[in-house]
Amino acid sequence: MEIVLQIFLLAIGFTMLIKGADFFVDGSSGIASRFGIPQLVVGLTIVAMGTSAPEAAVSISAALKGNAGITIGNVAGSNILNILIILGFTAFLAKEIVPVASSTIKYEMPFMIVIMLILLWMGCAGNDIARLEGAGLWVIFLLYLFYLIKIAKKGTGRNPEAGGREISGNGRNKKEKSMAMLSLFTVVGLVLIVIGSSVTVDAATAIARIIGLSERFIGLTIVALGTSLPELFTSVSAARKGNADIAIGNIVGSNIFNILFVVGTSALITPVVFESKFIVDFIVAAAAGVLLWIFSFNGKSLNRVEGGLLLLGYLGYFIYIL
Repeated sequence: MEIVLQIFLLAIGFTMLIKGADFFVDGSSGIASRFGIPQLVVGLTIVAMGTSAPEAAVSISAALKGNAGITIGNVAGSNILNILIILGFTAFLAKEIVPVASSTIKYEMPFMIVIMLILLWMGCAGNDIARLEGAGLWVIFLLYLFYLIKIAKKGTGRNPEAGGREISGNGRNKKEKSMAMLSLFTVVGLVLIVIGSSVTVDAATAIARIIGLSERFIGLTIVALGTSLPELFTSVSAARKGNADIAIGNIVGSNIFNILFVVGTSALITPVVFESKFIVDFIVAAAAGVLLWIFSFNGKSLNRVEGGLLLLGYLGYFIYIL
């Protein structure tokens, strides 16, 4: 009887994620169009930080409870999943190729790779991320926000279409929606995404335990993927609606946010343990970033074949961690 209840909750969780992603993408891209803000900036900021809420909640909560060691595993696993699984699925399931903005290729992707390597260096140097290093990550995070604000200012005043493509289908009615309605869509979508993610992870974990899967397997698969479900549904939804800048920007921004804000904040609360086993994981995360950059640089887009290769990359990593 319990497994029937958990399957029902799992279905409810997925429904909330799907509808939440739709509302969130529609609302945030509509607001961007109203203010002439590039879709890329929306993806790198509001969407990225919003969909990273589960990772932030798990890591910061763990730090407050004196169990900050979970932070590094959560961030490493999430960043690998974001690139290999989520962008892999996004490119594989998109109706057309997924174009990548030139600024993302030139600036955000290399920046993401560099800060992954910086975090790896911090961990290898002292076996933990100390409060001073956490403060350093926060300084970089503030500089990154300043950079994004400058991009947004350059985008203001332009034609809405200059900020990115309009979403197809019901997106043509976006100009008719009031600012209040667009804001409501964004907030409701974010709430549904975060709650749906929590419900889905809890239900899937319960089902796994009922049928006898190990705690380790649950942690490596269901929980890791569960906290990345918001990024998955939001990115696939954005790509299928033609807002590729939000899809790519969401993942790149989420990975940057995970390292600078999540690890930085956790380290400010208490030093974050960086166990030696995480060295390989962060090397894989950085390598996945480099692979994404190479694929994007070649043709300034991601196609289905490249999406399939990213998915195969995660399969290889998954076999390794097992």
